[in-house]
Amino acid sequence: MIGAPKPRLDVSEAELIRRVCQGDKEAFYGLVGPYERAVYVAAVSILNNPADAEEVAQEAVLKAFTHLAEFRAEAKFSTWLIQITINEARLRLRKDRRHLYESVDEPRKDEEGDYSPKDFADWREIPSETLKRNELRNALKRALASLPLKYREVLILRDIQNLSIEETAEILGISEGNVKTRLLRARLQMRDALAPGIDGSWSTGKPEYKKVRPW
Repeated sequence: MIGAPKPRLDVSEAELIRRVCQGDKEAFYGLVGPYERAVYVAAVSILNNPADAEEVAQEAVLKAFTHLAEFRAEAKFSTWLIQITINEARLRLRKDRRHLYESVDEPRKDEEGDYSPKDFADWREIPSETLKRNELRNALKRALASLPLKYREVLILRDIQNLSIEETAEILGISEGNVKTRLLRARLQMRDALAPGIDGSWSTGKPEYKKVRPW
């Protein structure tokens, strides 16, 4: 049909889905196996609680199994699965209003009530070799936890899950333009939260970068 969306489903996944829908439950493990880590990361990025994230991940996988017959091949299976995960995590967050991890500093806002980055005199990109250090890795976790949810979701999907802008927009139910805007602001907030000091000294660092609370 002219104008109909092209199937985006991998052939092997399509076969596994067919088998599951015909009663082969074992095939479902092969279907979701490659995405178990992505599902957990999506859940923990919203909930900031490993135990809750584990439960939500299991609930999301179970819901995907229950509703697999409703899945349409216009989207990738992984996109659909992560979308279910995020919806389940948001539902859990609404039920549990404990805000365990918040930034010590109040975020600065512009005229439209959104985030405005701080003006550091010297900002340098994080050297790739320092990413291997536990100290910085923990700082990244704390900084990520300090982001408002709408920015944290986009950053996780784009920069950690490596999903496309189109897929991220589809999962979050927002426009591609909003994905780009939120991603930029998320990266700026991460920059501000992680900046070790005006000198940008990542090797020595300064106490200022610990301004976000630990896990």
